[in-house]
Amino acid sequence: MKALGLAAALALAAWTWLALLRGGYWRTDVRLPDGPVPAPWPSVAVVVPARNEAAVLPLSLPTILAQQYSGPLQVILVDDGSTDGTGGLARRLAAGPGEARTGTAVAAFTAVEPGPPPAGWTGKLWALAAGIDAAGPVDLLLFTDADVAHQPDSLERLVRAAADRDLVSQMARLRTETPWERLIVPAFVYFFGLLYPLRWNNRARSRTAAAAGGCVLVRRSTLMQAGGLPVIHGAVIDDVALARLIKRAGGRIFLGLGDQVESVRPYPNLASLWAVISRSAYAQLRHSLLLLTGTVLGLAVVFLVPPLAAVVGAIAGNVAVAALGAAGWLLLAGLYVPMLRYYRQPLLLTLALPFVAALYLAMTVDSAWDYYRGRGAEWKGRTYSKPPHVTR
Repeated sequence: MKALGLAAALALAAWTWLALLRGGYWRTDVRLPDGPVPAPWPSVAVVVPARNEAAVLPLSLPTILAQQYSGPLQVILVDDGSTDGTGGLARRLAAGPGEARTGTAVAAFTAVEPGPPPAGWTGKLWALAAGIDAAGPVDLLLFTDADVAHQPDSLERLVRAAADRDLVSQMARLRTETPWERLIVPAFVYFFGLLYPLRWNNRARSRTAAAAGGCVLVRRSTLMQAGGLPVIHGAVIDDVALARLIKRAGGRIFLGLGDQVESVRPYPNLASLWAVISRSAYAQLRHSLLLLTGTVLGLAVVFLVPPLAAVVGAIAGNVAVAALGAAGWLLLAGLYVPMLRYYRQPLLLTLALPFVAALYLAMTVDSAWDYYRGRGAEWKGRTYSKPPHVTR
């Protein structure tokens, strides 16, 4: 009981530190800033990497083609070895390989097939590189996933926000329709913010650097000056690697929660969500057993000890242990409330956060286990078992 009390006190101290000194990571008011109207509007190429996306493309691609953008605009879908007719479907959705009229401009649409990625390249980065090549010398590049739908003013708002920035990214609002989505998705975004506090990320002098790969607008000249995508060609967590590349080159970056972009991809069961999270969890820890051990212990103490101490202390009649556990549990639940409100979920789900943290712990361990079995990160039928050295 004494050891449990000490652990509960440690957890309470940790939550107090996180609440006050972790960049306000729990707040959800970091949104796309409003920028000046450019004159003239810069040229933009929207690059959509797509591998077997026929199921979601009808819900996303039309919203990209319907952007109300006042400047030169082209949309390039990169068919990354699909076997479900993704490329042909994209051409039909865009009214053929010619031009598709948008709100205030004419966007040239192209679907390209670059072939399999070279050794050492991840599939998505190879597809994005092919899209950049097809785009030519444009001012801005918008990388957006094939499952991300955009509001009509999404691009113009991104471009305005990029007036004095080199990379602007929005974290697309993920689906929360199935029971597992409602349980896990808000926690996924919450844990991302805990790892990369958005306010720290958006400070020029901060070392924190992250982006959300579903929606990233980057200045082409800055990207090329930083060495381009070949510098990060083997990165499994490509969005974070891209943000680091731009920031280390002296560029200004921004990441916020999205109001104009949302993912239309369904995750009907735990297995589908498990696959998404575990594929990159160990890569996030830089394939380090030391970091894995620290993460497992940290998650266990911070998320699991408070409810355990509250319940065990109450049953044993130990008021001090129960109070320490209850205080930690109340604090961790309270910090989760803003994210549940952002996703319009019932606040009772705060009580489930320790359980969800235990699931994330298991997913992280499973990711490490796959890596040491030689399977590594797997996505869309490709496995990246032993990633090559990537410049950071």
